[in-house]
Amino acid sequence: MTEVESEVPAPADFGTQVLAVPEGEPMAQWVRLESVVEGVLVTGTITASAVGACVRCLDPVVVRVEAHFQELFAYADRAAHHREVGASDEESEEHIIVDGLIDLESVLRDTVVPALPFQPVCREDCPGLCAECGMRMEEDPGHEHVSIDPRWSALAGLVEEAPSVDDDDR
Repeated sequence: MTEVESEVPAPADFGTQVLAVPEGEPMAQWVRLESVVEGVLVTGTITASAVGACVRCLDPVVVRVEAHFQELFAYADRAAHHREVGASDEESEEHIIVDGLIDLESVLRDTVVPALPFQPVCREDCPGLCAECGMRMEEDPGHEHVSIDPRWSALAGLVEEAPSVDDDDR
């Protein structure tokens, strides 16, 4: 068993359209490598900073992400034997040690991307933008638009044209 702490650059497209770790951004990783009968059990933690935009006000957002993973990387000969005897139905889920090397990119992607917030916000009480005009609601909390239901819009003209009724005329 051995433990390794290092920084690795983030690969391209490491996130979603809303929030992602920029390519080349350093990601801190702690990894424990344990020899087991089938291969090497890799357990670890990855820490990264993802950037994007607040879904309410579109201000820039930086989110710190920490995710944990554990995956078995099989020796190539063991993996081939398991495929022959039909022990592994899903080859896409199988990670193999190639030329003595373990490629963690797909494991890290499968760990970090689901850990990213689905709708990142700059702060929990962010009021966002006005749905009508796009004004920042933070600048004018009382901002509102008077809108008439289109089904009643024909009657709006009647209210404007109606003469006012004085209390004396009744």
